[in-house]
Amino acid sequence: MKSSHRFVPARGVRLVFPTTGFRCWRGWTGLRICRNACLPLAVLAICLGLSRMTLAQAAPDADTGGIRLSVGGTVSGYELGYGQVKILGGAAFADFDTLRHFGVEGEARWLNFHLKSGQNSPGADEKATTYLGGLRYSRYYGRFQPYAKALAGIGQFNYPYNYATETDLVVAGGGGVDYRLTNKIRWRAVDFEYQLWPQFTYGQMSSYGVSTGIRIRIR
Repeated sequence: MKSSHRFVPARGVRLVFPTTGFRCWRGWTGLRICRNACLPLAVLAICLGLSRMTLAQAAPDADTGGIRLSVGGTVSGYELGYGQVKILGGAAFADFDTLRHFGVEGEARWLNFHLKSGQNSPGADEKATTYLGGLRYSRYYGRFQPYAKALAGIGQFNYPYNYATETDLVVAGGGGVDYRLTNKIRWRAVDFEYQLWPQFTYGQMSSYGVSTGIRIRIR
């Protein structure tokens, strides 16, 4: 007997350089331009996937709601797309976690690469400074708190040998894991971030790296 019921599915500011200067600098270091913008999205997808694992575990009170404000600092190791250099630095950040795992993050990062002096030219530092803010998603699993983030802001780049300085738009994606040491102190075990500088003078530039540090809850 056929049923009469049917199943219905639920529904900046850019600095322009003279051409001769560009040719001269390119001869010193070479230039690496990364045009693949898919990696930040892949990183976010992986981090979100990890944060949804083991949902059957019991969540602590901090995971059921409330507002948490934390600040912290990290040390960083990055690879910069311009000149393909390994660059070190540090960062300061603030996390504002709201109800139901969503929140915002703001960070300032300072990266510095020191170039040694040559016979005919003075040494100078290559610097990349970023000020970013955006959305953050995190969950608690016992002492672990994995998170994902999507940020945007400005970046200031200082070319080696004091060649020039420019300020550009920067977008970034990434994620990481915090580990609870005490009720107030977390160890930021790992933080991965991939940055894109789409307005960079010599074409889109990317940088990526990892950081580790301490996060302190102040509310």
